[in-house]
Amino acid sequence: MPISYNDAGFYVRPEFAESHEHLWQRLQHAGSWFTAKQRVAIAQAVRDAEDCSLCNDRKQALSPRAVNGKHGGHNLDDGVLSDVVIEAVHSIVRDAPRLTKSWYEDLLAKGLTEGQYVEIVGTVVAMVSTDSFADAIGVTRRVLPVADTTDDAATQTSGYIPATACVTDQAWVPMVPEINESTSEADLWPSGKTGNVVRAMSYVPDEVRMLKELSAAHYLPMYLVRKPGVNAGRALHRSQMELVAGRVSALNACYY
Repeated sequence: MPISYNDAGFYVRPEFAESHEHLWQRLQHAGSWFTAKQRVAIAQAVRDAEDCSLCNDRKQALSPRAVNGKHGGHNLDDGVLSDVVIEAVHSIVRDAPRLTKSWYEDLLAKGLTEGQYVEIVGTVVAMVSTDSFADAIGVTRRVLPVADTTDDAATQTSGYIPATACVTDQAWVPMVPEINESTSEADLWPSGKTGNVVRAMSYVPDEVRMLKELSAAHYLPMYLVRKPGVNAGRALHRSQMELVAGRVSALNACYY
């Protein structure tokens, strides 16, 4: 059943449901590095992290790495997700401000690839945005989709790597250069006019594309972000939007 927010009891702009429906559809297809079954399991792990006892204990510890144990949640023993994937998902969801490069490098040493890490980050970002929206308007979170394990589109990962992606001193992961014209990633941003907050997931370009669609619904289309006098017809004035965004970012200890 397509996602709808008719149960909200008040008008909800249709692009919210449309963008969330597109996310659900994406989860039902294999990505660059994970199958659809794994992608849906990662989405469930995002939700599981909220009530994980190990994550709770780490959150209270002076150093999260000082606390060992096993993460809680669904699908932990069915082999769909490895322990290192679950560790990445839970840590990003629950303790992002304290993640370190050494933690990331330890994930790679345990078998996670750079592309898998970026795809995990993209799914976490998308799920937190979608679930937080449902929580904020007072409706139940939408039921996750079911992956069709018999469909090649759901089981065959692409392994796609942008030809121009490279490692810089600006991020832990490879990124597409800001100058991206005449490349397969030219649609991600206007060439030479973007920030690392957008480039961060460009090693897996489809994650940036999903971010752009969700951002257009939840905040502003990205091409308007650099135009401070434009509010895109939202109920809040742009200055009010930025005040809310700044406060939320501060509460979440957001680097940016």
